[in-house]
Amino acid sequence: MGHGGVTAQAALRDAHRFLLNTYKRAPIVFVRAKGCTIVDADGKKYLDFLGGIAVNALGHGHPRIVRTIRREAGRAIHFSNLYHHLWQGPLGRKLASWSGMDRVFFTNSGTEAIEGALKLARLYTRRQNGGSRASGKPGILALDNSFHGRTFGALSITSTRKYREPFEPLLPGVQFVCFNDVADLEAKFDATIGAVVIEPLQGEGGIHAVSDAFWNRARELATQHGAALVADEIQCGLGRTGRYFAYQRFAARPDIVVVAKPLAGGLPLGAVLVNDAIASAVSPGVHGTTFGGGPLTCAVALEFLKTVDEEKLLGKIQERGRELRAGLIKLQRKFDFIREVRGEGLMVGVELSIEGAPFVTEALRSGVLINCTHDYVLRFLPPFTVTSREIGQFLSKLETVFAKTPRTALLPAMNSSAVAKARALAVAR
Repeated sequence: MGHGGVTAQAALRDAHRFLLNTYKRAPIVFVRAKGCTIVDADGKKYLDFLGGIAVNALGHGHPRIVRTIRREAGRAIHFSNLYHHLWQGPLGRKLASWSGMDRVFFTNSGTEAIEGALKLARLYTRRQNGGSRASGKPGILALDNSFHGRTFGALSITSTRKYREPFEPLLPGVQFVCFNDVADLEAKFDATIGAVVIEPLQGEGGIHAVSDAFWNRARELATQHGAALVADEIQCGLGRTGRYFAYQRFAARPDIVVVAKPLAGGLPLGAVLVNDAIASAVSPGVHGTTFGGGPLTCAVALEFLKTVDEEKLLGKIQERGRELRAGLIKLQRKFDFIREVRGEGLMVGVELSIEGAPFVTEALRSGVLINCTHDYVLRFLPPFTVTSREIGQFLSKLETVFAKTPRTALLPAMNSSAVAKARALAVAR
């Protein structure tokens, strides 16, 4: 069956011939989606509990998002940042209101937002100390199991070896702190450090939450040394945990916040949010972007944020998240390879004592989209609009997947120390 004049077979053939081999894609072509359901070229339906990796926060084809895209596409898609348009200012106001930050810079993606944050932190520390090149604080701290993006700066503060190794040498001056280890943080945080970058709830690293003690000490040390505390909320922010931002479970605020994934309802848009101290170091010409913050994407992003508020989705995220975790804990009692269920809101991980990839493959066959991160953690990121019924369907399908995946496809169970050792080997020091 053709879709817009292209058959699924032609799409697969062209992809195999002309696209760079950067993804291990299943030979499936998706053609349409609605809500929590995706349909492939053969008409098979899939329950989407991956959400485009936390992008499709309102599900697929949400009427408010579709209406806004149609309206704005007919008005203007791009002007350039040499001029104002109707939506950047109001979107900046809304993000400042949600975050407690003061000013905003728009980017095209999360990794670009990280790059912007690193540049602004460097600029801030340099301006504090006289403005000369020698006065900057080049050191950066990030955490074990961190993932911040694929560009060179973002990759430099991403700890996992498989992402880093092919591109080394990377940005100098980066050190990785043992996750939630306050003593290690204190030992590595000295006068050379200009930024400490933390995901309040790690995504790619396996759905691990930063502790209050670690966050608070990072805030104290950043203030003491005149460094910037950067919250990477690209995956965990903008409602995903049942709060506007995951860092809002702590009393102390960061200096810089980066967001992306769900911001523009599936269109590419990221942002760097900063306090006035960071903003005071910025002047025209020190940073920029061609496409970031165009009228179409900003209008859609503003509609997304308004939808979260007006449809009271934060409370629903918390409620559905409790239902999902409770159901997964019941499955844990049935399957001894489930080591732990963790997460907040609708960002949930199930750590296994065996490799997770075979379960992802079997889930896809069974019509469920999930993924595995850090080899042993199944990650679930359903839309904020997911219903109790859909969560029930998902849990039922997942139980079947757990039961029917051939044990010959699974690696032998690993004990806790073996899992920890495997993780340690994956971390680049």
